[in-house]
Amino acid sequence: MAKKVTVSMPDMLYQKMERWRRSFNLSQMLQEAVAEAIQKKEDFQKRVQEDLDITEVVERLRREKAQSEGNFFDTGRRDGVAWAKSAGYDDIMYALSWEDIDKAPSDKILGPYFLEKIESSKLMQLDGEMINEYTRIYLQGWQKGLSEFWEMIKDKL
Repeated sequence: MAKKVTVSMPDMLYQKMERWRRSFNLSQMLQEAVAEAIQKKEDFQKRVQEDLDITEVVERLRREKAQSEGNFFDTGRRDGVAWAKSAGYDDIMYALSWEDIDKAPSDKILGPYFLEKIESSKLMQLDGEMINEYTRIYLQGWQKGLSEFWEMIKDKL
């Protein structure tokens, strides 16, 4: 059932409307104009809500990525300490002087060790000679663990 509404308009527009009234279905024109304006508002709100949803998803994924990266760093750190505990003195000295972590998988001494670690991970990857972000984070953790181990024992040797 249709409802009646009262619409206010400036005098000049009212005078023009009166002149053309028989040429237009004013009720239908107003309904279409209002329906279009409402649709635009609803579409805008939907886009804003979708953007909020996307923003929330992006924020959640950022948090998960940070946590994952932290896990790779911590795992590398633990592995670095574990490796150092069983490594020989010369190997530790070599690893401490090692600078180019991007070439870890092809390193003449440590390469086989790191290749095994990379192959056992779903996220650490090697593309030809290039390591990915997760591998780099793991290796940075590994170096940190090795350095921390060395700092604890070097004065005792």
